[in-house]
Amino acid sequence: MGRLAVADKFVDKNFHALTHKNFRYFWLGQCASLIGTWMQSIGQSWLVLSITNSPFLLGILGTVQFIPVTVFSLFAGVVIDKFPKKKLLIFTQVSSMLLAFALSFLVFTKTVRYEYILVLAFLLGCVNCIDMPTRQSFTVEIAGKKDLMNAIALNSATFNLARILGPSIGAIVMAYFGAGWCFFFNGISYLAVLYGLYNIHVESYVREHKSEENVLKEIRDGLKYVKNSPILLETVLLLFVVGVLAFNYNVLVPSFTKLVLNQNEKTYGVLMSFLGFGSLIGALTVSMRSKKGPQSKVLVISSLLISLMLILNGLNKNLITTGLILAITGICNIFFSTTANSMLQLNSKDEYRGRVMSIYTLVFAGSTPLGNLFTGWICDSFGPSRGFLISGILVLVLVSAIKLLLMRARRIVI
Repeated sequence: MGRLAVADKFVDKNFHALTHKNFRYFWLGQCASLIGTWMQSIGQSWLVLSITNSPFLLGILGTVQFIPVTVFSLFAGVVIDKFPKKKLLIFTQVSSMLLAFALSFLVFTKTVRYEYILVLAFLLGCVNCIDMPTRQSFTVEIAGKKDLMNAIALNSATFNLARILGPSIGAIVMAYFGAGWCFFFNGISYLAVLYGLYNIHVESYVREHKSEENVLKEIRDGLKYVKNSPILLETVLLLFVVGVLAFNYNVLVPSFTKLVLNQNEKTYGVLMSFLGFGSLIGALTVSMRSKKGPQSKVLVISSLLISLMLILNGLNKNLITTGLILAITGICNIFFSTTANSMLQLNSKDEYRGRVMSIYTLVFAGSTPLGNLFTGWICDSFGPSRGFLISGILVLVLVSAIKLLLMRARRIVI
């Protein structure tokens, strides 16, 4: 058997979502674009921290960027079900590209101010409000239900490979050329996604519009659908807790790097790369075992391990140990998020998937304003170490409480 045949067999066995042509186009476009996204993320966080020297104001930035997701996600879910997802994604990618170029222009012309960054972050949040649930629900259309979990894991692998490369490249670019080039390169990277979308040919599910329905009624119908499904409800509740209290690394890590470890932007980039490396390992592992499907116990165990890693990092002040803890955290993050995403999509009917994934976006990404604000306040008031510690303890307590309460409720119903 030739090397090419062996490679094809390996891909078909472990990364079978890549056998779908449409998914390959989308995935390859993301490979390039997400590196730029992470370059912008690290550049924006460090730029704000350099301008303000305040973890709280950095937390405010995250809050402003995700406020639109919090407020409008449920409305976006109704829209997504009624329009072809490819067209929606072309609109969101072009909009994100223009915003990245605008931020780079402000830095290049030395007119950038904290207030301007907030405005651009808010506009990006409005775009993401549509983009995030659209991308999630588009995956099942270009990869199929059978290969959905594998596709989600591969998307996570891409995301986290970019999390390794993006911060590292971004840190070097910032150190030698300035943050403006991070934003400019991000703008250029969106061309790869747009090229991939142009080559995708798929019939998107578009729900038939009924004249007697209105937006609020459809939102209530989607919320009721999730509430009445034990699997969906448990997943959404756990997503909310972890989203609010654990996934605030854009505030915790730069604050910890600057104020506890007393290191610079290069170290910040390296630590974010450790987090991304762990996440990449987790994504590849999930991809190879994806045929088993998502399991509820994996969701609970991974969330408890995330809480443990946060607590350990709060008790630690060593640079190398911090990197190792963040790498393990990254592995747990992917097991949690990939399992949650797959459980929601595979347990949702086609006519509800857009609304279910808008709820996913609301509780997972839309909870970021609350999480960033809380974490920024904790870090400002008690220090980044206690920020990690308090977050970890709260995740541990609340995840345990949710699981116990739902188990008790099921016994009462039975």
